Amino acid sequence: MPGDAPRMTGRFLAIGLLTAALAAAAVPACADEPAGEDNVQFFHNIDVTPDTPAGDTVCFFCSVNVKGEVNGDVVVFFGNVRLDGTAHQDIVDFFGHVAAAGNSSIGGDLVSLFGSIRLGDNVSVSQDVVAVFGTVHSSSSVSVHGERVSASPWIFFGPLILVVLAIVFIVHEVRAHQQRRFMQNYPVPPPPHP
Repeated sequence: MPGDAPRMTGRFLAIGLLTAALAAAAVPACADEPAGEDNVQFFHNIDVTPDTPAGDTVCFFCSVNVKGEVNGDVVVFFGNVRLDGTAHQDIVDFFGHVAAAGNSSIGGDLVSLFGSIRLGDNVSVSQDVVAVFGTVHSSSSVSVHGERVSASPWIFFGPLILVVLAIVFIVHEVRAHQQRRFMQNYPVPPPPHP
């Protein structure tokens, strides 16, 4: 439903911010720790391989590359998520891109704010796909068991562009008016006679 999009967006934003707050309180860990451990990194990418499955994975100003299995949520701020495997819970990305390779699966929601989502062939998403101020590119073989919610980036950038254009126009007119007032004090010489 179109009216449900803002409510769902608020819910996903609240979940993402709560996850970020909990992750910030956690001790940073590496993906090469025992299987299923939570991973929190700042400015250092997290690589999940088939030999090192992970629990909740949170990354600030870095990216998460999954070529195996994540048993918890994946939350990324100002980075990208690349999935070539299985994420059993939600994937949430703020100001980045999410790319799921063919035959990957996501057990929860897939949410992207100010970024894009690209889903390969036969990707399965168990719940909702939400793109707020971003785009979704997917093939016809993608299976989404929940809703697809997309809020165009033009909803945000359209009014912003209009405001910028209005400011540029006002500044231009003020400068032109000041220049005309300045030039009134200096007479223009008559054109030369032929």
